[in-house]
Amino acid sequence: MEKHYDNKRLQLFLGLLIGIVFGFLLQKGGVTKYDVILAQLRLMDFTVLKIMLTAVIVTMLGISYWYPKGKIQLHPKPGSIKNSMIGGLIFGVGFAILGYCPGTIAGAVGNGYIDGLIGGMLGIIIGSGIFASMYSTLKRKKIIEDDHFSEVSLFQRMKGSPFKYTLPFAAVLIGIMAILEVAGL
Repeated sequence: MEKHYDNKRLQLFLGLLIGIVFGFLLQKGGVTKYDVILAQLRLMDFTVLKIMLTAVIVTMLGISYWYPKGKIQLHPKPGSIKNSMIGGLIFGVGFAILGYCPGTIAGAVGNGYIDGLIGGMLGIIIGSGIFASMYSTLKRKKIIEDDHFSEVSLFQRMKGSPFKYTLPFAAVLIGIMAILEVAGL
C-alpha cells in the first residue's frame, strides 16, 4: 500500500489546498493590509503575531498527531546560525521597507494592491535571481555555509508522545495570545 507521503500528486494538491486556506485566513484576518503590518512593526496591534502563533499551534499539534503515525515525513533543511542571521537581516530590511513578508505579499497581490505586486513580487523574483546568481561565489568565499544545525527536527528527537511537549507549549502560546487580546493589542 502506497504511503500518502510517497504520492507526489497528493502532496502537491494538499500543499496547494493548505496554501489557499492559509492565504484566505491571512486575508480575512486583515494581515494583507499595509496598515496592519505597520501597526505590528510599531508594536501597536498584534494581529499578525496572533495569526502566526495560531498557525504555529495548529501545525505543531498536527505534526504531533500525524508524525508518530507515520503519515508524514519531516525534512529539515541544513543551515547555519550565520546564514540565518544574514537572511534574517535581509528579510527584516525588506519587511520594514515594504511592510510585507512573502505570505502577506501574495495576499496583498490577491487583494489587488499594486505595492504588493510591484515592490513585493518583483522584489522576490529579483532578489531570488540575484541570490541564485551569486550563490556559488557566496559559498566559495564562505559568506554562507552549511553547519547542519538543523539536520534533525525537534519532533525527531522527542521520546514518547510529542503531545507531552507540544500541549504545554501550545497552552503557553494560547496564554500569550489571550493576554494580548485582553490588553487590546
